Amino acid sequence: MKYDTLASEILAGVGGRDNVKSLVHCATRLRFKLRDRQRADAAALKENPGVIMVVESGGQFQVVVGNHVAEVYNAVNQAAGLGDGTAADDAGDGKKENLFSRFIDVVSGIFTPLLGVMAASGILKGFLALSLACNWLSGDGGTYKMLFAASDSLFYFLPIMLGYTAGKKFGGNPFVTMAIGGALTHPLMMAAFEAAQQPGAVREYFLGIPMTFINYSSSVIPIIFAAWVSCRLEPLFNRVIHSALRNFITPLLCLAITVPLTFLLIGPAATWLSHLLANGYQSIYAFNPIVAGAFMGAMWQVCVIFGLHWGLVPLMINNLSVLGRDTMVPLLLPAVMGQVGATLGVMLRTRDAKLRALAGSAIGAGVFGITEPAVYGVTLPNKRPFIFGCIGGALGGAVIGYFHTATYSFGLVSVFTFAQIIPAGGFDATVWGAIGGTLLSFCFAAVASYLFGVVPAEEAAPQDPKPVTPLNRKEIVVSPIAGEVMPLAQVNDATFASGLLGKGVAIVPLQGRVVSPVAGRVVSLFKTKHAIGIESENGAEILIHVGIDTVKLDGLHFTAHVQEGDWVKPGDLLIEFDQAAIHAAGFDTTTPIIVSNSDDYIDVLAGGQGRVQEQAPLLTLLR
Repeated sequence: MKYDTLASEILAGVGGRDNVKSLVHCATRLRFKLRDRQRADAAALKENPGVIMVVESGGQFQVVVGNHVAEVYNAVNQAAGLGDGTAADDAGDGKKENLFSRFIDVVSGIFTPLLGVMAASGILKGFLALSLACNWLSGDGGTYKMLFAASDSLFYFLPIMLGYTAGKKFGGNPFVTMAIGGALTHPLMMAAFEAAQQPGAVREYFLGIPMTFINYSSSVIPIIFAAWVSCRLEPLFNRVIHSALRNFITPLLCLAITVPLTFLLIGPAATWLSHLLANGYQSIYAFNPIVAGAFMGAMWQVCVIFGLHWGLVPLMINNLSVLGRDTMVPLLLPAVMGQVGATLGVMLRTRDAKLRALAGSAIGAGVFGITEPAVYGVTLPNKRPFIFGCIGGALGGAVIGYFHTATYSFGLVSVFTFAQIIPAGGFDATVWGAIGGTLLSFCFAAVASYLFGVVPAEEAAPQDPKPVTPLNRKEIVVSPIAGEVMPLAQVNDATFASGLLGKGVAIVPLQGRVVSPVAGRVVSLFKTKHAIGIESENGAEILIHVGIDTVKLDGLHFTAHVQEGDWVKPGDLLIEFDQAAIHAAGFDTTTPIIVSNSDDYIDVLAGGQGRVQEQAPLLTLLR
């Protein structure tokens, strides 16, 4: 239910369903293509507690939501009726995008669906390399062979996978483009390639035209170009072929034309381009790997912030396909772990309980390669830690560049990358160089952020007139509503009843008004006015949620008397609601009162059951 609500709010923030041309997601963010950017409300989305950040880059409106992006993506698709993420009437709006924006959009659309399984396959390959280096497995054993097949199948048949995603992205029949990818890796073609490598091999022809056989296994660029050609031919054939024959004649013509064209022209040209890109990168890297490492280590997180890192993903995969290794991914390890180290430094130094909790969760995500929570939630808002993380990334990247470390499989940059940099011969200097460079980045960023990254409270400019009060070990929360007290476990809502949102009680109201239970500040007020969050002077975070599922009323029958940021004292009127009208609409007005930061307390004690009056003691918080 929380994803459905968030999905509706995100959809409203991007201008509604009819403003969405297409939607894909990556590891932490929803990537929208919008018809009219002016209809989107980025400021409102940034204020949404379920949204980490909003970024506009590469022709995409990107909403960062964190690790549960897949669930939110499904909920948005369902709410908008997008099906596979593409609007049914996505015929274009006549607006021209610059070439770079179109490139980023195409790349992210093709590779995003495969990112998770690519990372998983790469991690499995890395563990197999580690197992061989440590003599845990034998390369001749059945266990190794089976697991290697599982880890290698995606990359070996990558043209088939990319054929499907490219076909969807280019608006054609994805199964036709998938079949084209299958032709590139078909055993007959692979056998012809092997035969062509032998001395004295006989040249083969297609309708009298000499054929050039190339190993397209694990290739990237040839199938993307071939899929684009097929998807351009498809609408041309559909316009001239009768609807009764279109379902099989159009695929027939697309296959009969595109497959030979790919083997004769597209494949060799795209392969030449692949080698050109790989060799060009190698030339730049070889010119000064230390400078290359420092640059990538410093700038990678800046690219991630704007979602521009996708432009380098095809180059990484292409390096693996052409060269059998990639030296770019190892340079990014210090960039990722630098932000993790900076977040650790902030967590150890700050006295802000909320920032400390956020940093703790962000460290766990960052170790596994997801740095957006750390960057957007911790380091970037505090400025200095982000800079220290980038400096650490530059130092570590320079070290790794010096040792010429490479990866031998593709995956997200994370702690698992260490297993993917082990060469076939086992541990060598390149592995230890990567470990040393990453530790240097992590330790520098952590120490610098601890010493200089958090501005002491006495130096910080006051943000609001919050009075300074001593931190009490016991705090009393008075009742915000007159009514009958009931245990939280009896609430007819699994989320509240389970205590997942925090400890507390529920009240069946006797009258339609909510007053402040503590002296503090209003930190959140739902736009539907059915729920409000207050932070007390002593740090208690109180959530008052009027009714069950009343968010569906969209503010009807509710009146708010305060705004976010207002200071209140016990008894101040917060919300009024028409209890009879809410009941008539079929909703339960039982109101949970939750201490959402219950983990900061030894216990949250309820004052008992029965009738309670406004401002009577309700909860006792033991710190």
